[in-house]
Amino acid sequence: MRQSNVYVIAFSAILTVILGGLLAFSAIGLKPMQDKQVALDTQKKILGAVMELKETDDIPAIYSQRIESLVVNAKGEQVDEVDGAPVVAEDIDVGKQFKTPAEERLFPVFKYQTEGSNQIDAYILPVYGNGLWDNIWGYVALENDLKTVKGIVFDHAGETPGLGARITSVDVQERFRGKKIYDEIGELVAVRMVKGETGDPSIYGSHEVDGLSGATITANGVNDMLANYLGYYKPYLEKVSGQAMSGIDNKHQPSDV
Repeated sequence: MRQSNVYVIAFSAILTVILGGLLAFSAIGLKPMQDKQVALDTQKKILGAVMELKETDDIPAIYSQRIESLVVNAKGEQVDEVDGAPVVAEDIDVGKQFKTPAEERLFPVFKYQTEGSNQIDAYILPVYGNGLWDNIWGYVALENDLKTVKGIVFDHAGETPGLGARITSVDVQERFRGKKIYDEIGELVAVRMVKGETGDPSIYGSHEVDGLSGATITANGVNDMLANYLGYYKPYLEKVSGQAMSGIDNKHQPSDV
C-alpha cells in the first residue's frame, strides 16, 4: 500500500510538472499572437469612433495611413520620453493607469485624417470609468473644432445584457454624434445621458442624450467617465485650440513686405 501511495504521489507530481510546463510553453508561444489580436482590436475601436469599418478592411493598413498618435500629460504637454525611454501612445494601458492620480498619468491622443485630406479631421481620446458591475471604457472622437463629438465607441467588462451592456450598441453610441462638449460661455460640460429613456432625441439640448432605461448606474458611469476624461484632456484641447486661433490670426496679419 505504501508503494502504491508513493507511486500515485510521484506520478501526480510528474504529471503536474509536465502539464505546467506545457501550459507555460503554450502561453509564451501564443503571447505574440494574443498581443497582435489586442492591438488589432484597439485599432478597430479607435477607427470605429470616426468611420464605418467593413469585415474586408485591412485595419492595420488603414490605421497606419490615417492615424497619427502622441502622448500628453495632465498639463497638456506632449511627452516623448519617460526615464529616457520613448513613449508610444498605443502602448499605454489606460485601464492600468486608471487608479493612479490624474496628474501622474499619461494620456494618449490619436489624430485622424480622412483619405486624401491634408489636415487633422478628428481627435480621438480614450476614456475609462466605472459601470455597475465592472469597468467601462471607450474612445471619443472630436471634430477638428475640438468642441463637437464626431463619433464615440463604448465597451464594458460586465454590464447587464439588455440594460447597461447597451452602451456598445450603435443606436446608443449614435446619440452622441454632433453633441457639444462646451457650453455657450465656453465652459467644458461634456455630454450627459439623462435619467430615463424617451426615444425622442429632439427634446434634448446640445449637451444631453437619451438615457438607458433600467440602467441608470451605467449611464451615470458613462457621464462621470466623459466628464472626468474630457476634463483631463482639457489643457491639451485648449493648447491645440489656441495654436489654431494663432494660426488664423497670423494669416490675417499684414505682410512686412
